[in-house]
Amino acid sequence: MNMQKSITERIFQAIGFELLAIVICTPLLAWIMDKPMLDMGVVTVVIAALALAWNVVFNGIFDRVLQRFEIAHNAWTRVVHALLFEGGLVAVGVPLIAWWLNVSLWQAFLLDIGVLLFFLPYTYVYHWAYDVVRARMLLVNSAR
Repeated sequence: MNMQKSITERIFQAIGFELLAIVICTPLLAWIMDKPMLDMGVVTVVIAALALAWNVVFNGIFDRVLQRFEIAHNAWTRVVHALLFEGGLVAVGVPLIAWWLNVSLWQAFLLDIGVLLFFLPYTYVYHWAYDVVRARMLLVNSAR
C-alpha cells in the first residue's frame, strides 16, 4: 500500500482544508469584528491562498521529516504539526490583517490569536479525518 501522497493529492487536501475554513470563518469573523462580510471575505480568501501554498509545502516537508526519522503519525506529532503550521501563518497574517481592516498590529494580532484558537483544533481534526478516510480508501482499493 502506497502511503506517499502525490502533489495532486496534497493540493486536493489543502484546497479542501481552505474552502471549509473560508465557509466557517467568513461569517463568524464578520459577526465578531462587526465588519462587512466582503471585507472579512477578502481577508479570509487571501489568508487562505497564503495558507494553501504553505499547506502544500509544509505538509510535504513535515511528512518527509517524519519518514526520514521514522516518526509515527500519532497525537503528539499532530499537535506539533498544527503548532508549526499555524505559527508560520501568524507571521504573515498579522500585518495583512492590520492593513486590510485598518487596525493596529496589536488588534490584528489579537484577532489572529482568536483565529489561531479555532485553527489549532480545526487543523488537527481535518488532517486526522483526511488521513483516516484516505487510509480506509487505500485499504479498500488494495483489497480489489
